[in-house]
Amino acid sequence: MVSTFPNPSSVDLSRIRLSIRSLQPQLVEWRRRLHQQPELGFQEKLTAEFVSQKLQEWGIEHQIGIAHTGIVATIKGKGEVSETIQNPKVLAIRADMDALPIQELNEVPYKSQHSGVMHACGHDGHTAIALGTAYYLQQHRQDFSGVVKIIFQPAEESPGGAKPMIEAGVLKNPDVDAIIGLHLWNNLPLGTVGVRAGALMAAVECFNCTILGKGGHGALPHQTVDSVVVAAQVVNALQTIVARNVNPIDSAVVTVGELHAGTKRNVIADTARMSATVRYFNPSLKGFFNQRVEQIIAGICQSYGANYDLEYWSLYPPVINDIKIAELVRSVAEEVVETPVGIVPECQTMAAEDMSFFLEEVPGCYFFLGSANPAKDLAYPHHHPRFDFDETALAMGVEIFVRCVEKYFVSCH
Repeated sequence: MVSTFPNPSSVDLSRIRLSIRSLQPQLVEWRRRLHQQPELGFQEKLTAEFVSQKLQEWGIEHQIGIAHTGIVATIKGKGEVSETIQNPKVLAIRADMDALPIQELNEVPYKSQHSGVMHACGHDGHTAIALGTAYYLQQHRQDFSGVVKIIFQPAEESPGGAKPMIEAGVLKNPDVDAIIGLHLWNNLPLGTVGVRAGALMAAVECFNCTILGKGGHGALPHQTVDSVVVAAQVVNALQTIVARNVNPIDSAVVTVGELHAGTKRNVIADTARMSATVRYFNPSLKGFFNQRVEQIIAGICQSYGANYDLEYWSLYPPVINDIKIAELVRSVAEEVVETPVGIVPECQTMAAEDMSFFLEEVPGCYFFLGSANPAKDLAYPHHHPRFDFDETALAMGVEIFVRCVEKYFVSCH
């Protein structure tokens, strides 16, 4: 099957305004500096200092230290109708700042200088794009009538910085009416945008379970309750939840990623421990998997004479895009990238994102900005130790954000 995606080497950048294209060297410089100094969740002190320094240089009002290292910048438009608006609309833009506990294998001049920590998911690019957007909007406040809040969020990878920032009031004073955000996406080539209304990314729930059996000699199984056999039955039975309890139209997955038991081949293990992740799109499934997982584990353990200890928790809800804001982003993306092949509506992924907490509070849209370029060996997947992306996407991200701001406030008046 021949790909209908544009060739990254021939992406048309003429749709990006010259004033934003001229920012590209700065965007690359900022991104590479951030890439060299990656920091884990809630430890983004150097990153936050750099962001705050730039905002201060540009005269942009901002708050620091929100949810430890988060920052919120506020830019007030000065468009023609601004003076007559009593309660101006507020559009938020969100960017995450944290890195991952991965040792970088790329041999590039901007390689991570922090051993065992790497920007392997593009958050350095997200921060650079948000900075470029803040700079441009501050210089062109006459082009929009409203207020833009730019949220620099810590700890998206884990344990999640969105919820603490919301609890700290980042969507208040002034109250945010809508929010947008992007993720550089190496599952799409440069020159494409993945945007859709409804579910974009999955909810993620997790559980740890310890099967409590009775150990003994491998030659005398009748004297034991074999935790390995029980655990094996549990792992197999858990797969029936999606296959037989979830509507086939609703995508979901249960993955047992860890299973540990035993110390020697002729010893029947007393305990077996497993860890798993659950993913789904449909918000109505919240609470269902928790109940069904325990029913299965309890039933199997009872039938084998074992006990269990289950810890189950919800990490992030699904990312659900608002219809109107998704249409705004799609219409803007069509102005920036070649269409129709540049717009990818079927871009769902079972990966999760705590942007979902913002979208539960206010209408908004999270979208993917294609960043892969195989011709430059820039197509490794996210969270890979050789992950990197085509930095041309940085200016494209700024252009999309800026046009969304301009178009959103025009539509509000």
